Amino acid sequence: MKTTETGQAFESRALEYLQSKGLKLIEQNYHSPFGEIDLIMLHAKVLVFIEVRYRKHKDFGGAASSVTPAKQRRIAQTAQVFIGEYKARQMTCRFDVIAFTGPDINWIEAAFDSPL
Repeated sequence: MKTTETGQAFESRALEYLQSKGLKLIEQNYHSPFGEIDLIMLHAKVLVFIEVRYRKHKDFGGAASSVTPAKQRRIAQTAQVFIGEYKARQMTCRFDVIAFTGPDINWIEAAFDSPL
């Protein structure tokens, strides 16, 4: 399976998992000049920006540790574009990570604060 196909498969698994937990999909694969956000969902009244990561093994820290400070900055910048575009400035926002390491899924709520 190609990297793109693998990424899409894990994004689909993450989406199904989060929907089973009551989150509602707002946007998938949202692009801005700064980058992409895999999933944007609503959790109660909180707008959640979700990065989905996959690693076969825990070598080098696993999937969650691959969301580096530089990646966090790009996600936050892209989130700001989304918030401005959709006039969501008054909403509470959160940055989550769904980390797949091997077959295991780990939902990290509020994985990081906006570095901006």
